[in-house]
Amino acid sequence: MDGATHVPVLLDEVRSLLQPERGGTFVDCTLGLGGHSRMLLEGGATRLVGIDRDLDALAIARDALAGFGDRVTLVHADYRQLAGVLDANGIGEVAGVLADLGVSSMQLDGDGRGFSFRRDEPLDMRMDRSQGETAAQLLDRADEVELADAIYRFGEERRSRQVARAIVMARQQSPITTTGRLAEIVRRGVAARGWQRIDPATRTFQALRIWVNRELDDLDSFIGLAASRLQVGGRLAVISFHSLEDRVVKHTLRDLARGDEAAIKVLTKHPVVAGDAEAAVNPRARSAKLRAAARFR
Repeated sequence: MDGATHVPVLLDEVRSLLQPERGGTFVDCTLGLGGHSRMLLEGGATRLVGIDRDLDALAIARDALAGFGDRVTLVHADYRQLAGVLDANGIGEVAGVLADLGVSSMQLDGDGRGFSFRRDEPLDMRMDRSQGETAAQLLDRADEVELADAIYRFGEERRSRQVARAIVMARQQSPITTTGRLAEIVRRGVAARGWQRIDPATRTFQALRIWVNRELDDLDSFIGLAASRLQVGGRLAVISFHSLEDRVVKHTLRDLARGDEAAIKVLTKHPVVAGDAEAAVNPRARSAKLRAAARFR
């Protein structure tokens, strides 16, 4: 997949809320393949700072955005390192911040990444493959209670104890190192037969991905930080893909806008979702929820 074929979600809606025609510096905290960043630059952004922890995505985005020259600065970092990235580049306040959370289509579809059980491959799941534990390493060292808690919390799997027990029993025979083996262990662990709508391994894979990449860690702090770096009139937009993320985004923005001293106003009373036309051509958009806020003083 390359930047030319990648379809970023809610593109028109992000453009409408972030208003790049105002000019100024915009930050794409989850650059991906650069689709949203291209829209911001073409829409009037004076400068674009793109952040991503996936080196593969950065390489593709660098080629995709090369035509914009020195208007673009790309940084290998976690989006939660926003303050450090801005400070290192001599940037104080910005006109807009975008965060498109969760796993990207490239990561889901890419060979050897281990995010999906549609192919049997090494169980990695790291968005940043230059550091941190793989999912296989995490499964090898976590105890049964820790596993059950994580699968329940991050995957909202009601049968998390059964799944955790099945994983612990299976790894006593040999380490769990591939997506195919893990999926079969989970299916057997929940005695799932005759399922049709959703694979029983789906929730466990989501939980492990979130756990490996610390996707919910300090998300509220990041939103507060991003809002604090907005100039007056600046805007923040966050796209989430599951209820756990959206809940944090919703409540954090609401808290920032609460009180007489608040400088932040929530722009989206309800999350913005994809229309039928976009959902039909881009299945990933079906679960996307967009919320935004602006600094007004």
